[in-house]
Amino acid sequence: MFAETTPTRLSLTPDLLWPIEEYKDAGLYFYLEATRDLLPNGRVNVVNYGEMIMLGGYSYLGLIGHPKIDAAAKAAIDKYGTGTYGVRLLAGTLELHNELENRIAEFKQAEAAVTMSSGYVTNLATISSMLRKGDTLICDKLNHASIVDGCILSMAKFVRFRHNDMDHLERRLHEADPLGRKLVVADAVFSMDGDIIDLPEMARLCKKYDAYLMIDEAHSIGVIGATGHGIEEHFDMPPDTIDIKMGTLSKTIPSAGGYIAGNRDLINFLKHEARAFIFSAAVPPASAAAAMAAFDVIEEEPWRVEKIQTNYKRFADKLKAAGYDLLFTETAIVPVICGSTPAAGSLAKYCRDKGIFVQAIISPVVPEGLARLRACISAAHTLEDIDYCADVIIEGGRELGIIN
Repeated sequence: MFAETTPTRLSLTPDLLWPIEEYKDAGLYFYLEATRDLLPNGRVNVVNYGEMIMLGGYSYLGLIGHPKIDAAAKAAIDKYGTGTYGVRLLAGTLELHNELENRIAEFKQAEAAVTMSSGYVTNLATISSMLRKGDTLICDKLNHASIVDGCILSMAKFVRFRHNDMDHLERRLHEADPLGRKLVVADAVFSMDGDIIDLPEMARLCKKYDAYLMIDEAHSIGVIGATGHGIEEHFDMPPDTIDIKMGTLSKTIPSAGGYIAGNRDLINFLKHEARAFIFSAAVPPASAAAAMAAFDVIEEEPWRVEKIQTNYKRFADKLKAAGYDLLFTETAIVPVICGSTPAAGSLAKYCRDKGIFVQAIISPVVPEGLARLRACISAAHTLEDIDYCADVIIEGGRELGIIN
């Protein structure tokens, strides 16, 4: 017989990586805040804070609440209801899903496309299903977590190259098993730094070493390229430069879901092999219809693409002139480097107290010493609000000793 003991039960959850209670006690916690109303010109009404200028969101072209997009969503509910009969492979495919995927393929100049329930799921499902033992996945060091998680789940060898370092990428390609397939994966626009991958050199190297190329355009559609069509347009490269074109339906596109565009064989494979497509419910009708209408609006209202680029330049130029380090951003994502975690948290609070919704991004999300505000510029912002936000960040930076 075993002696009776009363073992100490281990905690259900491991320790948090973030000292959340410390942030709350210091008044620096500003996450999971609820928006009560969406207001014009990139403003929001936030519970407990009132009206604020939104600098923390991804509605890059200001399409949330667009009347054409809202009308499409409402019409889809009237026709199909709020859901589907399940997963796409069985009873969940609507005519609307096929129409959306055809529209995405047209927008991205690809043969076909497939949609999934979220951008995270899209990367996870695609990468984990595409590679086998003996293959090699080569990933930019700063790629999104969904890409990294897909690489970890894959059976392929997973290696990284230094951020946007094409010499290091070539070394990784040279080291890869020549008998296996090689897939290079990178963000088009990096979500924390706002810089753009060197697509021309990356494409050249992939061709040289017989590797395939996957690019995540979550933060580039609507943002870069003369008409907002993304990174191939930005670099004036042919539409078949990228083998696997990934994007989301929840940032510039004000809906939910993710997509892959590419050749028909790729899309057919994913529809029958990607577990998250096979075993996840279909994108709801309203979301599918809203996304399809949004691609139309991007092409019908090119002024939005011009406006976001104008707003970004005005905002970034003012901050740079004041002495802020913005890393290598050239897009709507502007990393305002503060250095330490307390400095970033204090500057975020300074902004919040003056009606600006912007959050501190700190370690472990970004490296220690590179804590920052991540400001996201929108075409919806007025120039007056852009100037106000820049002025507040500059004033706060000087008061807190972040800049001189």
